[in-house]
Amino acid sequence: MMRRTFISVVLIALTAGSATAQEFPPGFVDPAPLLAAAEVEINAAALRCISFSGNGYNGAVGQTFENAVNIDWPRIGSLSNYTRVINWNTETSIETFEREPGLNPASWKYGLGWIGGTPTQQARQQTHITVGGQSWHIDGDGEPVAIPPEIAEVYRLDMWLNPHGFLKAARLPGADPVAFWRWEQIEKGRDGNVVAPVKMHVVAITMFGKYRVDATINPDNQIQRLKTTVNDPTLGDFNIEHESTNQVTVNGIKWPTNWHSHQGWDDNWQFFRQSTGHNAYGGSFPDIVANTCPDPVTVPQAVRDASFPAPVTVDEMADGVYRLGGGPANSYMVEFSDFVAVFEAPGDERRSLTVIEEVVKLAPGKPIRWLISSHPHFDHIGGLRSYLHIGSTIVTHMSNLEFLNTDVLTYESRTVEPDIVSLWPPTELSEGYNYEAIQERYTITDDERLLHVYYVQPLQHVSGMLMAFLPEEGIAFQADLFDTHEPPKAAQLPAMRSLNTQVARMGLDVGTLAPVHGAPVPWSEFVSALRTLEAQN
Repeated sequence: MMRRTFISVVLIALTAGSATAQEFPPGFVDPAPLLAAAEVEINAAALRCISFSGNGYNGAVGQTFENAVNIDWPRIGSLSNYTRVINWNTETSIETFEREPGLNPASWKYGLGWIGGTPTQQARQQTHITVGGQSWHIDGDGEPVAIPPEIAEVYRLDMWLNPHGFLKAARLPGADPVAFWRWEQIEKGRDGNVVAPVKMHVVAITMFGKYRVDATINPDNQIQRLKTTVNDPTLGDFNIEHESTNQVTVNGIKWPTNWHSHQGWDDNWQFFRQSTGHNAYGGSFPDIVANTCPDPVTVPQAVRDASFPAPVTVDEMADGVYRLGGGPANSYMVEFSDFVAVFEAPGDERRSLTVIEEVVKLAPGKPIRWLISSHPHFDHIGGLRSYLHIGSTIVTHMSNLEFLNTDVLTYESRTVEPDIVSLWPPTELSEGYNYEAIQERYTITDDERLLHVYYVQPLQHVSGMLMAFLPEEGIAFQADLFDTHEPPKAAQLPAMRSLNTQVARMGLDVGTLAPVHGAPVPWSEFVSALRTLEAQN
């Protein structure tokens, strides 16, 4: 009775006069009483910082084997001995966990942020820290390494994507809360029969002047879902949802122990997206400590001084054949008599536009007629739209066509980070010769130079993988089948075997192997590495 009376007093204090002084348009309601009731329900005002521990899972966004209906992002290892500490007053998040080394980039936490071609995780113990707008990771006892700003911004946003964090953020200047209601039904199929709809309220705020964050509040005044939209170079506006359940009370404060996070749309029926990957993070974290705040964290000088330029280095491999490097992933240029072909468009728009400018300098007046895309993992196709915009035809395996044409090479608006296609979409996006979908083999030629494109199979890494080969020069271009940016590891052995099988099957006389990750090497070096790994495994 006393609790209900207290809630009523709070609501009266917060809303007195506002209901009569302010009119809300149809469908919208006053957010103040909704936020006030949610704050009282979990005692949000009493929480300064939180620590929660347990075991979880991590999913690699954009790294699926194939685009299929209702699938999780691949779980590469697990997050054991996981602990996260959040202090909203200092805007600090510290995550530590153990994960099997050698399977993923050390810079990758979970979900978005996979960057192939960067150093692989070497130690089991991993640490990821965010202070304000800067983030860094530590591999074991190694040195702190700065996280790129576009990912650091998502990490910063994430520390507020929990019930207490959202309610605190809603009180910050510029949040500008708005509220509305809707009826929600349980998902069809997965959760059994549809039950009676439940009336939910949603409060939406703006964070950092850029991100919209929505909180779904149930009839018990509990925030059960938090949603935001961030930018992904491949898909543009990208959905992130956190759901939390099983709230427990610690020192008078309610905090959920079970977490489940979607990254990407959970489109079971593929009405809007071919990419239906989701479930990027979750687990059970029952060990909770409230208001034992850590000492302030100082951003390391190496992180403060870090910069992330996008230079393009140019290395001539043969007459008219160039490696366009300078980052964690290469593109390769092959010049023909009156046009150019490029192998791979990794990274993002900024990187690809810089590469395109270098191609224009190397082959003035020649259009980039073809862009060969090896496979549809997100870190390899973030620049495809840039090439589409300048009139290139995308060469891909036919199994990737529907995904690329529906989700990537589209007119769809991008509200978080508009790119060149969404701002100035060319009419030819729908009218031109936009793609070439191949099955086994395709040849690009000007009747003088031949560039063969091959489908690589069988392969465990991804479906629809392509490689390219210049027979006259003996140069084979490939991605993720053999990386040279660091010594080869047993985890890459299946892909190396597939590459070796493909070269033997097609009778290719390869002299140089040109990887997307790392520098070109003689074919003999690949063969030696393959034999060594096979002998060890």
